[in-house]
Amino acid sequence: MAAHDAWALVCRLFAGGTPVLRATLSLHEAAALTLLGKAVKPTVVDQSFVLCPHCQQHRAQVWGDGRGGRMCRCPDCGPVAVEANDGAAFALDEDWLRQKMRLALGIESRDGVDDLGGGVWRLGDARRSPVLLARDLTRVLHEPALLDRVRVAGGDIRVITPRPSATRGSPFGTGIEWLVLEERFTFYGGSITLLGTPAPSMTPAVADPATPVNGPFSADFKWATLPDISSAPIQFTDGQAKVFESLWSFKGEATTADRIMPRAGLDSAKPSDLFKIKAKDKGKPEPAAQHAAYGALVVTQKRAGMYSMPCAAGASASLRQTSGKEGTFMT
Repeated sequence: MAAHDAWALVCRLFAGGTPVLRATLSLHEAAALTLLGKAVKPTVVDQSFVLCPHCQQHRAQVWGDGRGGRMCRCPDCGPVAVEANDGAAFALDEDWLRQKMRLALGIESRDGVDDLGGGVWRLGDARRSPVLLARDLTRVLHEPALLDRVRVAGGDIRVITPRPSATRGSPFGTGIEWLVLEERFTFYGGSITLLGTPAPSMTPAVADPATPVNGPFSADFKWATLPDISSAPIQFTDGQAKVFESLWSFKGEATTADRIMPRAGLDSAKPSDLFKIKAKDKGKPEPAAQHAAYGALVVTQKRAGMYSMPCAAGASASLRQTSGKEGTFMT
């Protein structure tokens, strides 16, 4: 049980990517911390605010008590003395994690770790299969060109990520294996071990229509997986799906409505017309989610009357740089 708790803590730290205060640990996590050794390291965090040492429910500002000590004022507990270890924090040594993951997967030492940016690393090749480690599954789904950068002829790709809060079916198609960090690996004896491949189910798999195929979109563009907007996949109307499919076909290139809408087979003047919330639908979660999805996925250059979908740039062979792009606006 202690080893299980230790691995759960490693996965939590990796998914968060930020230091954690010791005071916030559960009893099981505090006990597991002693097993991790070099996997975690002490670090410094902002000491101007601390979690109330008494109730551990509120963050409170710290100030000197005039006698060489420190105090904080909790909204529930009032003035509380702050000790030096109340601000103690630690972080995961991510270099340790990546090296141990390489060993667990049998990756040859001559293959270096490549930082692909944004919390994604190429760990190397395991038996001709490129291996990606990502902090967030969404990052890989939204940038398919990351997979194109590491793909090799005749080899499948392994993608390792923590399990997101909500998933429906397998997020990838043929040729890409998704390994859930918490479930396919474990911590034992100071090292990381790859667990055996689960036995295939005797029940035929039913294809999930919402499974992302085109970036965040399903194969028919009627669903999108956007965890920042909705914990469940967002379903679109037929017209909205046609707009997204048309925008996707331009592969991230900015273009005008008079090219987008005919390709979608629609008579509306602008793509955003299909996503406006009608008066009778105000307050309903489905139209609100569809509206938010359009705002998150489509970049509008209002003066030029141009529209683009940056995530579709991954459909091309090369990765396009998206820094410096204009903000997203609804029109």
